[in-house]
Amino acid sequence: MLTLGLDIGSLTAKGVLFDNGSIVEKHLIQVGYNSKNAADKLMEELLAKASVTSSDIKKVIATGYGRNSIDFADKSVSEIICHGKGIHFLLPDIRTIIDIGGQDSKVILLDEKGTVVNFVMNDKCAAGTGRFLDVMARAMETEIQHFGELSLKGKNPSKISSVCTVFAESEIISLVAKGENREDITSGIHLSIARRIVSMVKRVGLVTPVAMSGGVALNIGVIDALQKLLKTTVKTTPLAQYGGALGAALLAQEID
Repeated sequence: MLTLGLDIGSLTAKGVLFDNGSIVEKHLIQVGYNSKNAADKLMEELLAKASVTSSDIKKVIATGYGRNSIDFADKSVSEIICHGKGIHFLLPDIRTIIDIGGQDSKVILLDEKGTVVNFVMNDKCAAGTGRFLDVMARAMETEIQHFGELSLKGKNPSKISSVCTVFAESEIISLVAKGENREDITSGIHLSIARRIVSMVKRVGLVTPVAMSGGVALNIGVIDALQKLLKTTVKTTPLAQYGGALGAALLAQEID
């Protein structure tokens, strides 16, 4: 049965087509200002990419920030459940999932069957989110895709004490003005976001193995900082950014 999972985040929209126990096709686009338009565009491009039509799809589940704007979905499901389902499929041994999204961050605990047993979520402040990294990368005049690599070159990470994105940006500008090393400032930024995530992990209780889901899983600097603070390996997968969409497609397989 061909099913579709859509994860409409605040920054990117992801889609996964699933059938016969495997991913048929996947696609990602930028969301822009309108979640519904993004979902429609994603659907159109994904179907064309997979050479299928909407009538071929038996069930559609939507998740993510803009899930309630998708009027053609059969059901909308929390991203907590979808990320748990998707990452468990990709990495069955994982017990703790860290998902740093564009507007929020989440730490999810799974049991051995991949069922969510606990979670904590930060959706009140941009600090500790992908948006924070985007703002900091611009402040450092660095492309976001190279930001993590730059942080690994820091030898003495700068101390970023502000817990607010706006104040942190001002703090970074001050560090630049003082002549602090660019790599050290970038390393300090990544440690700053990692500390916020680690505080969330402590609230639910660390259970290993650990993995990252979502787009920030592509940032090697965040993974490195988390591993140093958690003192354990943080796994990832090339499909981490599609974790929520894959979980939604898997859940759609279970709809009668």
